[in-house]
Amino acid sequence: MTTQRNNLWQSVLGRGKKEAQVEIPPVEAPVAAIQHLGVDIAANDPLVAYFLTNRGAIELSRLNLDSPALTALRDAKVQIGVPLVSQGELIGLLSLGPRRSEQDYSADDRRLLNNLASQAAPSLRVAQLARQQQAAAAERERLEQELRVARIIQQTLLPKQTPKLPGWKLSTYWQPARAVGGDFYDFIEMADGRMCVIIADVTDKGVPAALVMASARSVLRGVVEQLDSPAKILERVNETLVPDIPPKMFITCLCVIFDPQTGVVRFSNAGHNLPILRTSTETVEVKATGMPLGLMPGMTYDEAEVTLKPGERMLLYSDGISEAHNPDREMFGFDRLHEVVAAHHSGALVEHLITALEEFVGSDWDQEDDVTFVLIKRSASETSDNVPGGRVLANFTVKSEPGNERAAMERVASVVESYLTADQLEKLKTAVAETIMNAMEHGNLYRSDIPVEIMALVAGEQLTIYVSDQGGTQSAYKLPEEPDLDAKLAGLDTPRGWGLFLIQNMVDEMNLIDNDDGHTVELKFNLQGEK
Repeated sequence: MTTQRNNLWQSVLGRGKKEAQVEIPPVEAPVAAIQHLGVDIAANDPLVAYFLTNRGAIELSRLNLDSPALTALRDAKVQIGVPLVSQGELIGLLSLGPRRSEQDYSADDRRLLNNLASQAAPSLRVAQLARQQQAAAAERERLEQELRVARIIQQTLLPKQTPKLPGWKLSTYWQPARAVGGDFYDFIEMADGRMCVIIADVTDKGVPAALVMASARSVLRGVVEQLDSPAKILERVNETLVPDIPPKMFITCLCVIFDPQTGVVRFSNAGHNLPILRTSTETVEVKATGMPLGLMPGMTYDEAEVTLKPGERMLLYSDGISEAHNPDREMFGFDRLHEVVAAHHSGALVEHLITALEEFVGSDWDQEDDVTFVLIKRSASETSDNVPGGRVLANFTVKSEPGNERAAMERVASVVESYLTADQLEKLKTAVAETIMNAMEHGNLYRSDIPVEIMALVAGEQLTIYVSDQGGTQSAYKLPEEPDLDAKLAGLDTPRGWGLFLIQNMVDEMNLIDNDDGHTVELKFNLQGEK
């Protein structure tokens, strides 16, 4: 008997002639597959029900069932079948053909098979679950990779940088709730010098919203090139989207067109959140009404107009901030949003809003919706072409990397040299180079991804150079104090600290201006006629 048991174990474990086979079909499969025999057992086959109700070794030749699987197993010379059942499910089948000795399987053989099946079934179940988890992990990785690619593609549809307009500051923030989202914004320069600003929110989130977002963006860009009225633009876009937009989806949108020369802002609203106007005295919503895009044809839209004065700003936003909830399920809400905007007096407003949102929702916030901001701000100091008798000679940026100050200085000098004497030009070069270097080092902390902005403006009898960093509200500069020259020459004081003092003595006037997101040094030269 011991010899018979050893022979049986060898056959079960696959040594010698393969009389016994254990198959592990996938957990989620609707049928069990005996692959090496080419037999599939359908989930509704009577043999499955029989195996579940009759445990232990079963001699197939004695069964009387109308079962395709039973016929197939008999044709494959299977004599004994031992079902492997775990948690009420048939997860495998131990199949044995005729014995080599041509004798029948004994009672001891059957008991051994039953014991083997009772121990093998849980192990096979674990193996199935492990394989299922591995497949699920591979599928998740594939989907995550596809979403990463989709996010990169979607980000390429957003403006790579905000436009640089003399006398204006445009700021943005975009954070989808998932890998991709339905919020988007855009800046489109118009032929007459005006700027079109779009902010929109597609219903739903994730990939469907992202696909609609990409389509809507293309339509909007094409229409803006043909029309110059915000209301007409939204009407045309709506008519284009209605036939093709997926069911139960629509787009809320604000179309804003402003003139950098005059500060006049015209806009139309397709069901989006009302823009917030922040003046020196109040914070108000500017109203214009209209149905969301893509709902129904024949829609018309109101058109409103305001004029942004120096220092005023307009905030465009999606409802991801107003509908955010804290751990107590309290909503951030429109009232709190207005309070945060109204209480803001210095620093960057967009960053201030993000900080307020993070403090409200807490560190464990599960972002519910896409969050997007677009801020249009007119600078408090008049530094644009609309200054009476003024003209911008240069307006550019440089990366905050050591050595770039010299190339920027030479560029400024080349456009202003006809307005200055030789002595003034040399002083300008020194002052501009030193100012740009300070902005890179102390303002932007030599972060190459944060540029220094430089603008040269001539107005009347004065040439002005503006050098702006993006160092936030940190104190990067202070008015210069006259250094102790004797102490520095004697080595008793640090050799540093000459910068602003040197700059101030190279120009006719120097001013330090705190901006929303950094600092501006204003260098003025009194003109003495062309050289």
